[in-house]
Order: sequence, then C-alpha cells, then structure tokens
Amino acid sequence: MKDILIIEIKKLKNLKTIFIFFLLSTFCFTEPLHSKDFNYYEDLAKDWIKIFPDQNRNAAGPKFFKHILDKKITYQDFIEYNKLYCAVSGSLISPNSKPDFVYLKSVETGEKICGFYYKCCFPCSCDLMKYSQVKNMKYKFLDGEKEFSVLTIKNPCGKKDFPREVNRKYFCNGNNLDNNQVVSIDNRLVIGLLHNSSKCNEQSIAAIDKDEYTGRYCELRNNAPLEQVQGGMGDIFIKMARD
Repeated sequence: MKDILIIEIKKLKNLKTIFIFFLLSTFCFTEPLHSKDFNYYEDLAKDWIKIFPDQNRNAAGPKFFKHILDKKITYQDFIEYNKLYCAVSGSLISPNSKPDFVYLKSVETGEKICGFYYKCCFPCSCDLMKYSQVKNMKYKFLDGEKEFSVLTIKNPCGKKDFPREVNRKYFCNGNNLDNNQVVSIDNRLVIGLLHNSSKCNEQSIAAIDKDEYTGRYCELRNNAPLEQVQGGMGDIFIKMARD
C-alpha cells in the first residue's frame, strides 16, 4: 500500500512538472521568433491582400507602416520589414535593394536630417526629399521602447484635389486621418521610416547634392512644373503630399 502511494505521488509530481513546462512553453513561444533566416519579404507579400483589399497600393506606403507596427515584433524586425516597401509609391521592394542617401527637413527645427531611404525607383527619392518631412517617434517593441525617425506629410484628407488614383478610404475618416488604418503624429501622416537618421553635416549634404540621382536628376525633377513630372508615381503622390 505504501509503495502504491509513493508511485501515485510521483505521478502527480510528474503531471505538475509537465503542466508547468506547458505553461512556460506557451508563454515563451506565443510570438514568432524571427531569426536571421526569416523571410520578411515573403511575409509582407503574403499579407498583401490583407493590407490592400482592393489591390490598390498607389501612394499607400502608410498602410505598410501601420501593418508592420501592429505586429508583435522586435525593433530589428521592424527595421527589416521597413526596407521592403516604398513609402512614396506603396510598392514592394526586392530584398537586399540598395537605399538612397537623402536629406529631408525636420518638422520641428527645419534642419536637414540625413538618412537612408529604400525606394522602388529614383523619382520616388526626389519626391520624398521635396514633399516629406521628418519627425521623431517612440514605440515599445518586444525588446523595449525605441526612438526613430519617420517620414511624414501633412494630413491630406481635406484636399479637394485628393488624387483619384489613391484609395482615400485607406487614409481618411472624413477630413481626419483614420488611426485605425494609418499612423499619425500631430496630424501628420506617417508614410515610412528614415533609416540610420542623423543631423546632416556639410559633407553629407554635399555628397547628396553631387550624386547623379539625388543631386542632378532630383534638381531637374523637383523644378519641373507638375504637369511635366514623369516617372515614379508622377503627380499622384505629389498631389497628396504638397501644401
């Protein structure tokens, strides 16, 4: 009888151990662990129809940004995801694409902020540099709160000439930004991330201005009348972003 009792007690201890292990396993592995082999591009492509139910991604970089921010991820995951779409056009970008080194004005100070921008084509970098401004943003990821620079434009929802090629319902609730679908800061629409941002120095500004694309090409494009703008998103993003 004593031996049977000891066996039953051991069984109960084993069951308790298994139960505790189950709880710990559930807690530890509820969120996906994104290793260096995780395919961020495939994950975004898989969610395409969820992000763009009507398949219209024109100028819809803000939808990508919101979708990524809503994931339960680390800061490094956030960085990697934000390399894979164009904030201006809303198109996906091939993995390992080379970013442009650009500068934009800070909303708060007007100073030039330099950083790297992942684009689908060179005209998008030009449009970004002219029509977007940078703000700092804080967010709490799985590995803690981080601060980073985001690309923003003024709230476009009250525009009478809001471009018909863009799905306005993706961004707006009446004349207000729809925070269920996009991210906004101080009534500015966040369209994407500026990578490795810092205050520009003279050398950085000179390098950007001398570059074949961000310098000479962008100067020609950004000084052209709107009706003559060709390539990239053309006048679609510009209409949405300009004052």
